[in-house]
Amino acid sequence: MSTDVSLTNQLLIAMPGLEDPNFSATVTLICEHNDDGALGIIINRPLNLQLSGLFEQLAVDDPDPDAASDPVLSGGPVGTERGFVLHDRSHSFENTLTVSDDIRLTLSRDVIDAIATGDGPRKSLVAIGYAGWEAGQLEEEMLANSWLNVPATPELVFDTPFSERWNSAALSLGIDIASISPDAGHA
Repeated sequence: MSTDVSLTNQLLIAMPGLEDPNFSATVTLICEHNDDGALGIIINRPLNLQLSGLFEQLAVDDPDPDAASDPVLSGGPVGTERGFVLHDRSHSFENTLTVSDDIRLTLSRDVIDAIATGDGPRKSLVAIGYAGWEAGQLEEEMLANSWLNVPATPELVFDTPFSERWNSAALSLGIDIASISPDAGHA
């Protein structure tokens, strides 16, 4: 796979044989992929943490109770001291990366403040950490059949229950991921 083919706005679906516990049974939205590498956010690993805990750490006064009950995700094993917000295109913020016409990634505090006051994007996911690949690494993993990929949709990213995202993403390709053997074979 050449870096001429960007995986930006693709969902990576971990194959059952992927042994890295950081990525077992995950779905990762690739937010940026270029000659320097790739950055993605795992979208199906909620932590035992709600936004209320994050709001408290950031000293947000009087947060919106609906937002406060939303889960925080483990976005990946890299940069776990940083927050990342995937959201719809209804708002613009500082340090926002356009992933697609419908999905944005923001790395600045202003999006958290907007979510906390109830003035944030209609749809959003807050994650701690990200998944990162060095130049050529993701391409090698794709060639090694570690991942399936499918175009991201706002429905899969924001609306599908977390526990169903791995299966739903694979089913969008017509694949029952549960029926795939974790043992790789070679013809």
